[in-house]
Amino acid sequence: MNKRRFLPPMSALNSFAAAARHQSFSLAGEEVGLTQSAVSRQVAVLEDWLQLRLFERTGRRVTLNADGAAYAEAIVPALDRVRAATARMVNRMPQTELNIATLPSFGMRWLAPRLPALSATHPQLVVNFAARTFPFDFADENFDAAIHFGRPDWPGASHVFLFREEAVPVCSPAWLAANPVGQPSDLADKILLHVASRRDGWEKWFDAAGVAPGHRHGPGFDQFLMAARAAAAGTGVALIPAFLIEPELGAGELVIPLELRLRTEDAYYLVHPDSAAHPMLEPFADWLVGQAGSLRDGADGGRA
Repeated sequence: MNKRRFLPPMSALNSFAAAARHQSFSLAGEEVGLTQSAVSRQVAVLEDWLQLRLFERTGRRVTLNADGAAYAEAIVPALDRVRAATARMVNRMPQTELNIATLPSFGMRWLAPRLPALSATHPQLVVNFAARTFPFDFADENFDAAIHFGRPDWPGASHVFLFREEAVPVCSPAWLAANPVGQPSDLADKILLHVASRRDGWEKWFDAAGVAPGHRHGPGFDQFLMAARAAAAGTGVALIPAFLIEPELGAGELVIPLELRLRTEDAYYLVHPDSAAHPMLEPFADWLVGQAGSLRDGADGGRA
């Protein structure tokens, strides 16, 4: 079978994908650097090649028809993957450089302060960090690995266990003075601050305490450190992993009103694609696991 028979001209595919996104030949032209008439000709080439009409044309307006919509749904992600793969090859870094995606608070509060130790252990290794909150497809991103919190369920990735977290209720000393707390039920009717990635955190904490939660929910935050600052300002009580707020606890900006800690089966992992790994990923993973040792052993005494 001649495989080229089923591969239309790339210029026609690119123009079609842009036109499908914008439902406009003129806007597509702006995206791909062609005139409106040139985009129209490229789409016509593709339609002739497929022997199918992909757009309905009404005057100067164009709209995807059913065949066009189905074709766009199939090829646009493929073209995006081609672009991503090409960008990775063009921008390929030295073999001593890693790109790591990290959860924002984890990166700012736990990883960043440890980078001098990484440089001392592996002076030849350069690690670039970028914040990512949710899992992504490694095929679509230029990352060698990522920090993941949850279960070992990142699709198509291997998981290196780091540690589990212990979340503690925290508030400002002034708030606690105005709202004496002696048992978990005392928090049931208080303003409770929530973090987007742990929406059910308070429910789990109250369930562990054997207390029915109240209904006085407070503000929600995208990141733990934002919630910590709000709690330190006296807004209410936040439930935050203890390792992320050691500076605030040490400085007395935050206090723990109750020592009941929330422990779950969720954990932090270093994840990387199942495909061929970067040659420097193994020494980085070994270093990271070593750094996590005190938290891992203190939290659950072992590895997943």
